[in-house]
Amino acid sequence: MARAQISDIGTVYVTPAHLMRMEADARRLAVPPHRPNQSVLSGRHASRLRGRGLNFEEIRAYVPGDDLRYLDWKASSRVGRALVRSYTEERDRPALFVVDQRISMFYGTQRAMKSVVAAEIAALGAWMAFRAGDRAGAVVFDDGRIEAMRPHRSRARVQALLGAVARCNQALRADSPVRPNPGQLDAALRAALHLATHDYLVCVISDFLGAGDHTLALMRELASHNDVMAALVFDPSARAVPSSGKIVVTEGELQVELDFRQRSIREPLSAMFDARQHDVVELLQRCGVPMLAIDTGQPTVMQVARLLGRYARQRA
Repeated sequence: MARAQISDIGTVYVTPAHLMRMEADARRLAVPPHRPNQSVLSGRHASRLRGRGLNFEEIRAYVPGDDLRYLDWKASSRVGRALVRSYTEERDRPALFVVDQRISMFYGTQRAMKSVVAAEIAALGAWMAFRAGDRAGAVVFDDGRIEAMRPHRSRARVQALLGAVARCNQALRADSPVRPNPGQLDAALRAALHLATHDYLVCVISDFLGAGDHTLALMRELASHNDVMAALVFDPSARAVPSSGKIVVTEGELQVELDFRQRSIREPLSAMFDARQHDVVELLQRCGVPMLAIDTGQPTVMQVARLLGRYARQRA
């Protein structure tokens, strides 16, 4: 990376290598096998049920008690002995990650940028899906573009997904000429609707800047045929503006230094952040989808482990 120092990795920016290494973290985040089948955390599991119209598994020798409807007459006549077609019922849970890398995500007052946390959540989810044998895909977006990747069940697809996230992430910079585009969230959700047809697990990872009534309608439409989760990424300053210190806020060429020691600056900002956070949480609650609130001040892996464990217990 030309712009970022090694010390920036995992705090200001991510690289494909950083996201690839999170496979080891995902291994430790495996959801316990006793999770209920109706949980949105359920993945791809083969049952012992066999029957017509299920996924073909193999042709094998007839065993007394096998259903005669599954005899493969052509194969049996070729080899001179009875063969049956075997099927397994498979619960396939393609996972689709909608990953926000807009300029609004390039913000953080503690530990890491929101954009970094969003990328790490996506990496953990993609690796968890891969290790469960499920397909993984993504809709990665910034203020000017959307990259949609149809889910596939391969390590190469996970690598490509993480590469797309890292490319968008590394394009972020304080002096970016790209203007903030709040409507891009809805555009990304529309792209997700084209991919997530039925029985997907869709995880929307964003700060939900620009979310409104149309966002609500799109989330509900996604949830009508899929299981949808919202990972709300926020900075601790959204809950409590620091009483001291300074930050520089930029929007392209315009830069403003905010001194939190000044009450005239601190209190209006605190009220604005509180109102916005409240509106986002209320909208997600109206969507009827589970929400995981993850902040930039704590390690992402620890938060995801805690929240998924709590959610699995609630669904049990």
